[in-house]
Amino acid sequence: MPRKKGTNPTTRAKTDQTERSGPRPQVTVALGLGSNVGSLEDNLISAIRELERSLESLAVAPPYRSQPVSNTAQDPYLNTAVTGSTRLAADELLSLTKALERDAGRRRGPRFGPRPLDIDLLVYGDQVLHTPELCIPHPRLRERRFYLAPLADIAPRLPVPPDAATVGELLESLDDPHQIERGSWSRPPLADG
Repeated sequence: MPRKKGTNPTTRAKTDQTERSGPRPQVTVALGLGSNVGSLEDNLISAIRELERSLESLAVAPPYRSQPVSNTAQDPYLNTAVTGSTRLAADELLSLTKALERDAGRRRGPRFGPRPLDIDLLVYGDQVLHTPELCIPHPRLRERRFYLAPLADIAPRLPVPPDAATVGELLESLDDPHQIERGSWSRPPLADG
């Protein structure tokens, strides 16, 4: 059968598939953000405002000061967490977070070393994934107070795969000797205040 001039069968097949499957469903996600280089609050707020463009119903936890969990000499961190919903695939969301880290000036360095911005994908719906690039839920989520405490402020009932234990339950049973200090934002972290 002759092809109409100007049509591309590959594009048409992709379009047909998209029309059949429809848009991706919304997925609830949780991200942990941290900074210990530069203007810490500004680094976090800039990233949060960029995330606001891709995540709907964005909720932001208060900031927390925490000591590094590394033997590398470095300043304390300012941490927070956000939750929201998105139609981005997990790998697309990971790409977005890595781009935000690069834009903030993050460069390759020692593992757990100082950084102007660190964004970790903590939870992506009920998905469990282990690839060289991405592990969901975050492999140390259940061990780190600086992830769980801010997340519990905004989503204590959020289930964490694979057993659906809630963030609040995980925080309550946490055995992490690292202490953190809850703070407050000096200005609204979301663009709409």
